[in-house]
Amino acid sequence: MTTLDTAPSAPPATAPARAARAWRTVRSSRAAVIGVAIVAVHVLIAVLAPLLTSYDPIANDSSHALLGPGWDHWAGTDQYGRDVLARVLYGGRYALGVSVAATLVTVALGTVVGCAAALRGGWFDDVLGRVLDAVLAVPSILALLVVVTALGTGPAVIVLAIAVVYVPQVVRVVRGAALAVVPADYVTAARARGEGTWSILRREVLPNITDVVCVEFAMRASWVVLLISSLSFLGFGADPPTPDWGLMVAENRTAITVVPMASLAPIIALATLVVGLNLAADGLSKAWGVDRIREGS
Repeated sequence: MTTLDTAPSAPPATAPARAARAWRTVRSSRAAVIGVAIVAVHVLIAVLAPLLTSYDPIANDSSHALLGPGWDHWAGTDQYGRDVLARVLYGGRYALGVSVAATLVTVALGTVVGCAAALRGGWFDDVLGRVLDAVLAVPSILALLVVVTALGTGPAVIVLAIAVVYVPQVVRVVRGAALAVVPADYVTAARARGEGTWSILRREVLPNITDVVCVEFAMRASWVVLLISSLSFLGFGADPPTPDWGLMVAENRTAITVVPMASLAPIIALATLVVGLNLAADGLSKAWGVDRIREGS
């Protein structure tokens, strides 16, 4: 596993101070501002979807199937007569909801395990390292397909599958960041006071690696969005007629020459969301000086 070269000597900052610093960091990075703005637009559209369209995203209307863009259907209709724009707008709800849940679980679990490995060290760190190496040796898509094939589809299963794939990678990154904090004087003082591992993790270590965790969250979120859409495209994600971008591409790819917007619209929505998340992650990593390559991401 990789480690960082320097250790911070300053004690952990208070929550308001960290929040103020994070806001200043976002504003100081043009890439981060653009990325956060794009993601915010997607979130706003997903929340306001019922107000932005009057069409039901899952209602079939065979009499209006395969229509091109027009005044009644701005992005046309698919092979079942469903309004494409409505499905794209509502599809953001599924993409954002499942992706955020999966990323939160993955980063939270990976952060706790990574910090615990850095604090405990010894045999626990060695055994954990060997287990992570074994898990990381399995191709991500294969591990993902094994989980969803064994447990079925559904949001809860997808969240579990994402966690299986990405938690080991998050653990390695967070462990590397935490190893830079463990030798600090305030951590040593906390141990001398007899504080437990969880107390030291929460009060001394986590506040000093918040920047790494935030960048990791933004970066993993972009990958999770793509992975979830890929699962839906392959038939292992959202079940029809759920409005989901990956499922929309799979359903309409055979009619792409007739109604291209039925496939292009969800692709554009997915691409802009991923670009926004990547810009946010890159902007924050540069502004905070987080070296994602050296940390093992």
